[in-house]
This record gives sequence, structure tokens and C-alpha cells, in this order.
Amino acid sequence: MKLSTRSRYGTRMMLDLAQHYKEGPVQIGQIAKRQDISVKYLEQLIIPLKKANFIKSTRGPKGGHMLAKSPKEITIGQIVEILEGGIDLTVCVGDTDVCERSAECLIRDTWREATKAMYEKLNSVSLSKIIKSQKHC
Repeated sequence: MKLSTRSRYGTRMMLDLAQHYKEGPVQIGQIAKRQDISVKYLEQLIIPLKKANFIKSTRGPKGGHMLAKSPKEITIGQIVEILEGGIDLTVCVGDTDVCERSAECLIRDTWREATKAMYEKLNSVSLSKIIKSQKHC
């Protein structure tokens, strides 16, 4: 399983906003430069994160984007869920109708447990936790 570029870049953007959380709005161009991600791509990532109330934006000369919640309240799992629309290790984990063998499949429960473990881990890591762990290195 691989996370898409959306999740990887979206997480980098959210971590950047978390690092500048107490500084007020951050312009998207600044994030793009620091993270080496195009402004256009970041603009696409901001939309679902704003809809989910993880980012808020202000307009004007001192406008920009900032986290709508504390970095302690936002987990990597939440970001991945928003940007990917959920990730199951196999399609039958989330939808048993896609495979006629789902009812008697010997490995399906293992895929479901592995998916659950992945999300438990990702949801146990907040933006704040990552930033704090980097400061101790």
C-alpha cells in the first residue's frame, strides 16, 4: 500500500501550518517555497481541508491560511482520511459487494485488522507530536 501524493503533500502542508500556528495566516506561496510544492497543487489540497474545518483562510494583504484547530487536535490519520477518502488495504474491506468471495474469504479479516491497525497508528500521531519529536533530535 502506498499513500498518494495528495496525502504526503497535504501532511507536509499541514505540518508547515502547525509550525507557524501562533504566527497568524501564512501565505500559500511561502508554504510552496518551503515545502517545494507548487502553489496550484497546494490550492487543490486546501479545499477539502477547509471543508473539513481543519484550515481557515483570510483574505487581504495580511491574509493567508492557518489551522482552524490546535496542532494537538489534528492527527495524521484525519488528514489521510480527508485527502484519500479513506484507505482500505483491499477494496473488500470497506465493501463486501465488490467480491463474490467476501463471505468465505480466509484472508479478508486479516486485511480488515491491518487496515484498522494502520488507522489506529496514524490517528495516534498529532501534528504537534511530530513537531515536538523533531525539536528533540
